[in-house]
Amino acid sequence: MRVDIIGGGIGGLTMAIALQRKGIRAQVYEQADELKPVGAGIILANNAMQVFQRLGLDSKIVQNGNRISCMNITSPNLTKLSSIDLKYFETKYDCQNIAIHRAALQKILATELESNSLKLGYKLSKMEVVGNSNLLRFENGKKINSKITLGADGLNSTVRGFLFPTTRIRNAFQVCWRGTVNHALPKKFKNELNEAWGKGNRLGFVQIGSNEVYWYASKTFKKSASEHSVDKLPDFFSGYDHIIQSIISKTPIEKIHTATIADLAPIKKWYKNNTCLIGDAAHATTPNMGQGACQAIEDAYILAECLSKFNGNEAFSTFQKLRMLKVNSIINTSWRIGKIAHWKNPIATGLRDQLIKITPNRINKKQSQQIFKLETI
Repeated sequence: MRVDIIGGGIGGLTMAIALQRKGIRAQVYEQADELKPVGAGIILANNAMQVFQRLGLDSKIVQNGNRISCMNITSPNLTKLSSIDLKYFETKYDCQNIAIHRAALQKILATELESNSLKLGYKLSKMEVVGNSNLLRFENGKKINSKITLGADGLNSTVRGFLFPTTRIRNAFQVCWRGTVNHALPKKFKNELNEAWGKGNRLGFVQIGSNEVYWYASKTFKKSASEHSVDKLPDFFSGYDHIIQSIISKTPIEKIHTATIADLAPIKKWYKNNTCLIGDAAHATTPNMGQGACQAIEDAYILAECLSKFNGNEAFSTFQKLRMLKVNSIINTSWRIGKIAHWKNPIATGLRDQLIKITPNRINKKQSQQIFKLETI
């Protein structure tokens, strides 16, 4: 059996590794001509790190990243409103939450693939069912017959477009900036993720290396994201703590990535015939819980388990049954958090901050437990 994976992002690469660990041939087709060291940072939460632990990759990731043992929501002046201590889960699952540069993670995953199992410059242009196979045509003129096809090609998935052409992408009307910068944070921030909530905007930062910081910021827009030019960032966050202002001002503009925030309205089915979607192609979420890539990583592990135990549609249906409830909960919760975090009314934001303060720690701990627990077959 050979499984053909469309998309060589974090989800697609992890999918191939998980399959290969099961003795299943996996071929990845990536549209880019080369895997460039682009992107900013990523936080691999405990659930993702459990997967990498089972795939034997956790030590390499830990060596190239930074442990995060606490997540804080703060006011713009970095006064804590809420804090989640992750040490409990480090002990429970014997693995850490790691902040790492995306390029470093991508390199680790790519080097784990079996020889010649990653094809670059393969952008899918057409897909059609021929008998019991898919005929995959690529823009470079190549074509292959695929018995099992997995779409790991992101929010704007070409594979999903062929399977389910009526799905809906939802615009959150928020613009997001991400960047990395050489910067020395005060020692107390070394193993923390801090996210500061203001009025209509917010910014989070975390250390990903000995002298490297990953940060992300977002702001609501009314008509067009273009009204929020990257060169206005210092003005947008001028009321925030001097540490935040310093992180922004020291980041070269060419290292800041700008994007609008959107998700995929939950769909009822992720598979059809011998084709299945994973990651953002199946369930793209807004980045408000840091679970987008983590859920793709979980998908890869669970689907590999299913394909090693079941045939065809039984593997896909079992995978969907195991994963859909959790994923849809994350999509919906993340959407709500994104809206609440961007409230502008002073009375509403004051009430919001007070409610965050008085929320019992056991509630936050229970929510984290639900996210970090992996499904079992």
